[in-house]
Amino acid sequence: MRTLKAPRGVIVCCAVCLLVCASALAGVEKWGTFELTLKGPSDGNPFVDVELSARFSNGDKAVIVRGFYDGGGTYRIRFMPDKPGEWRYVTKSDTAELDGKDGQFECTKPSAGNHGPVHVRDTYHFGYADGTMYYQFGTTCYGWVHQSEKLQQQTLKTLADSPFNKIRMCVFPKWFTYNHVEPVYYPFEKKQDGRWDFSRFNPEFFRHFEKRVGDLMRLGIQADLILFHPYDFGHWGFDRMDSASDDRYLRYVVARLAAYRNVWWSMANEWDLMKTKKPGDWDRFFKIVQAEDPYNHPRSIHNAGKFYDHTKPWVTHASIQSSNLAEAKSFRKKYGKPIIFDECQYEGNVPWPWGDLPAKELLNRFWMGMLVGAYVGHGETYLDPNDVLWWSKGGVLDGQSPARIAFLRKLVEEGPQVGFEPFGDSWIWDSYPAGEKTDDYILIYFGVHRPSSFTFALPAGKKYKAEVIDPWQMSITPLDGTFKGRAKVKPLGGPYLALRLRNVEH
Repeated sequence: MRTLKAPRGVIVCCAVCLLVCASALAGVEKWGTFELTLKGPSDGNPFVDVELSARFSNGDKAVIVRGFYDGGGTYRIRFMPDKPGEWRYVTKSDTAELDGKDGQFECTKPSAGNHGPVHVRDTYHFGYADGTMYYQFGTTCYGWVHQSEKLQQQTLKTLADSPFNKIRMCVFPKWFTYNHVEPVYYPFEKKQDGRWDFSRFNPEFFRHFEKRVGDLMRLGIQADLILFHPYDFGHWGFDRMDSASDDRYLRYVVARLAAYRNVWWSMANEWDLMKTKKPGDWDRFFKIVQAEDPYNHPRSIHNAGKFYDHTKPWVTHASIQSSNLAEAKSFRKKYGKPIIFDECQYEGNVPWPWGDLPAKELLNRFWMGMLVGAYVGHGETYLDPNDVLWWSKGGVLDGQSPARIAFLRKLVEEGPQVGFEPFGDSWIWDSYPAGEKTDDYILIYFGVHRPSSFTFALPAGKKYKAEVIDPWQMSITPLDGTFKGRAKVKPLGGPYLALRLRNVEH
């Protein structure tokens, strides 16, 4: 194995999670993070005055990556290699101290559990770069990184024991119901008059934020980063920056975080509530993130009432707020992309309809969406005397749905490693959501219905074993015999049951 080489005065780091310099001599694993650190000018405003990038190459592959200023005269360039072997780099800058620095490093095999970044697969689904299927089971925890260190650690412990493999989280802190707390760190420095200087980032804020993204990566959890949100209400003014500041912020965030393999980009939560932004601003934001991210991480935007046009080419998947899971099939047809109901309302007991669902209904919505080829997100909003609600601050999960979502995830991950597609075209499938991975693995969900018997047509030439699944009790009961052709099952029992059919030859 070759060792890392760098010119004098240049520090080279590599990392899988925390960018630890001491690991440099071990090489950088595929889809890990290589970091180049250089010393340069600190006078003036380096966030604005200095341009820095690097060209990384391995054989016939070359990637250009933007660098960023990290305070104290320190500049960094981060890169996620996706090809084993020797990578060479050379820097480019309008500042002589940073220009023309070259070197090389060795990219090694990925470690266990490192499947690479997630991308769209088979039009409506997702997969890791190594070919492993990714079934999205996400949760929402908007402001967890802006809480106390103790609470953040508790959130990470909860996530480690949860079924969730994606978390929606805000880059900017929130000032909203159940979240009226000043964060430990702020994203910008202040001017002498006390106002925020949107041209000067606070590196300490971003170091802390990216540390948490690394923690999630170590847990195998995707970080769906919400870049803008309307829940500032003038408290800090981060929601009403001018266009130049918005664009500078996006480029800085992407430069710092794109080299983490578990990153997703969400342009906004409830974008249509941000009245200081014009429709064209959101197109521009998408284009900036797309151009600055050489790894093509997933990109979306979340709505309140008005939908963004998800057919636009810079949108990779539709992030939907809707409680009507029956629309899943029509959304698939309309957008031709993966559909994630990132918010279908939350399990909890707050005095608003968006956060007072019983656990059984949230679970029902997961089943409704998943079986017709969409994906669904979790949230929890149980009142707490200290206002520590999972949805806003993290902490612990009090609800009954997560364990049952874990049961569903196990069922979804079994069988052929492809996504579910809607099964059947007759009227009955509009009442009973049904999905098939292939015609060897079929799930039918009856929701609130409780048919005393059920007749359905199975793919010709195949025989199936059937099981009745109780999503709430998390039980699986085999049925006697085998089924083929036009089959009839009876009795099924009460509501909220499912039927699984598997080809007996598999």
